[in-house]
Amino acid sequence: MSALFMDKKTTRISIKKKLTPAQIRAFRKKVYAYYDREGRDLPWRKNLKPYRVLVSEVMLQQTQVERVLEKYREFLAAFPDFSALARAPLTKLLLIWQGMGYNRRALALRALAQKVVDDHRGRLPSEPEKLLALPGIGKYTAGAVAAFAFNKPVVFMDTNIRRVYLYEFLPDRDNVHDDELTPLVLQTLDTGNPRKWYNALMDYGTMLKREQINPNRRSFHYTRQSPFDNSNRQVRGRILKILVAGPPHTPAQIVKRSGMDAERVKKNLVQLEKEGFIRKKGRRYFI
Repeated sequence: MSALFMDKKTTRISIKKKLTPAQIRAFRKKVYAYYDREGRDLPWRKNLKPYRVLVSEVMLQQTQVERVLEKYREFLAAFPDFSALARAPLTKLLLIWQGMGYNRRALALRALAQKVVDDHRGRLPSEPEKLLALPGIGKYTAGAVAAFAFNKPVVFMDTNIRRVYLYEFLPDRDNVHDDELTPLVLQTLDTGNPRKWYNALMDYGTMLKREQINPNRRSFHYTRQSPFDNSNRQVRGRILKILVAGPPHTPAQIVKRSGMDAERVKKNLVQLEKEGFIRKKGRRYFI
């Protein structure tokens, strides 16, 4: 994923495909018409507090909307604001996050909350450049939060947006780089209401994935997600689930309860300790 902010650099983009005003109007009309008919009713689109938008964006990284919907309200009930999240005990944080996968996001989100509380008086910055300086925030998330939480006219790319522009403007091209798509996003951006525009693009892109052969396969950036079963992610997830739910365990106990390969469990225990997820006392690991 990548993002480009509306600054002087943005205005100097090399535009290989110049759209006419009529093309831009027709495209916006098409996307908005779909959104007005079929737009999704998502909780983070109703309550636009920056904290809530940020939580949703971090959760939506590499996790399907349906799964996020299950966890979003539970997470907010446990940690309703930056201050509560900044103080969150690790065990409780991982317990609430359980089932989302990619647990590093939970740690990064808590570190971000601590930074916002300590350096920004509990208020999330609205400028993409300042958002980028926070833990766990990359260019895509900075752009998305700026647009959705603060209605800033930024230009950014994600898989759904990429899918829309490939389908609508480059239907016969393969191996298309984002450098070609970004100028199209810039030209068609509804600067009067970027929040609504990006929501519409997201929903239109989701529909295309469901009803078309995925246009993203023609992107230079397309990669298939590796299977979860028997993956390192699965090993890590099972280790954390065991330790979150119970007392300290020895490696042998974790191997037995997880049903995973002993060598892989031991390697992941060492790595999880290095990353700050778990601790070790004597021969036993705990959170």
